[in-house]
Amino acid sequence: MILLLTVAILLPVSPVLSAGVEEYHLDNGLKVLVSEDHKVPLATFQIWYRVGSRDEVSGKSGLSHFLEHMMFKGTPKYGSKVFSKLVQRNGGVDNAMTSKDYTMYFQTLASDRIGLSIDLESDRMINLILDPKETLAERDVVMEERRLRYDDDPQNALYEEFVATAFMSHPYRRPVIGWMSDIRSFQRDDLYSHYKKYYAPDNAFIVVAGDVRADEIMRKIKAAFGDMKKSGVQEPTVSQEPVQRGEKRINLKKEAELPYVLLGYHTPSFPHGDSSGLEVLSTILSGGKSSRIYRELIYEKKLALNAGADYSGMDRDPFLFLLWGTAAPGREISDLEQALTAEIEKIKNNPPSEKEVQKAKNQIEASFIFGQDSLYRQAMQLGMFEVLGGWKLIDSYLEGIRKVKPADVQRVAQKYLTEDNRTVGVLVPLKEGESEK
Repeated sequence: MILLLTVAILLPVSPVLSAGVEEYHLDNGLKVLVSEDHKVPLATFQIWYRVGSRDEVSGKSGLSHFLEHMMFKGTPKYGSKVFSKLVQRNGGVDNAMTSKDYTMYFQTLASDRIGLSIDLESDRMINLILDPKETLAERDVVMEERRLRYDDDPQNALYEEFVATAFMSHPYRRPVIGWMSDIRSFQRDDLYSHYKKYYAPDNAFIVVAGDVRADEIMRKIKAAFGDMKKSGVQEPTVSQEPVQRGEKRINLKKEAELPYVLLGYHTPSFPHGDSSGLEVLSTILSGGKSSRIYRELIYEKKLALNAGADYSGMDRDPFLFLLWGTAAPGREISDLEQALTAEIEKIKNNPPSEKEVQKAKNQIEASFIFGQDSLYRQAMQLGMFEVLGGWKLIDSYLEGIRKVKPADVQRVAQKYLTEDNRTVGVLVPLKEGESEK
């Protein structure tokens, strides 16, 4: 509590987080954002491609994620497995991620070596080899990754089927890693077509944060990327999810220790006006050990080993407000489900106190502001808001959180967290040796 009150005192005026960010545009459509931060001699370079599982077609789920793997397999200039080794030899770290909405690659290096990122990323944007033998070998790697993360993980397996049930037509119903049958069918030409279509300057943007000079870094970026041609890629037509008009429910029987439940409600994403209220609601329910769900379901009633709520709001299209929990040994999963929905009903019937709402807002703001201490997080925040509609939205995010009132929290709970708008998934444990068929 002392920490939260201190945060409120330290942050009386909403900071302009976009201040100091310079935006540039190359003639081929590449956008570049540069945030100078000279506290330490480091810099983060991120390149974001506007392609994720949302952009894939039926039968090709997981293609964006698979291509992310192949982006480390070499070009004529830098052979297979050379990319990361070069970064490491220069004292840096690198990685990549694929989401529903984007694919992002990054390196963090000493700022006087950030030119290495520019050289490496410009090269693999247009010169990826995509060797057929490497493709087949990596396909096995991705299939094994899927087995470990989903097929052999009961809770993740439930989540995958749960999301596919919650969404009828929108591509968010497909897993980012892809369905196993789709992954198994991928050939080199599938990846090459995806690469040529989406990996181009007019479908990408760069974020650089750290100890750099904007004019100097832009000269290097323009020299490396400026002559690349546009792909002319068009925004795909994405099916709009129809309004859900009744509860959906699935059970997954799988070998597991304890039962687990997931509840999801269709909700809008940022910058929709209700997203701030939904985020505050999520924090009230699940923002630490003093939150409602922890205090009531775990500490007092001992119904759950773990439980919580989650709403990120950082998706291009509407996604889900989630409630979840693992039943404590000897407790019924139906009792835990009822207890989770009861916490929602409490807020529907009685708005949270002003003090509780302010505490949640302080938590959200503190986490967001303190994230600026990391160069990687600075760049990530700019990139995320750029994907959502424009990096300058970063300022309106905190403005929206600060305006939330208790009545707003109650209103969004009443509007979205309804039975007809709900999908429920239950993991039914099987004992070792029992059939999952």
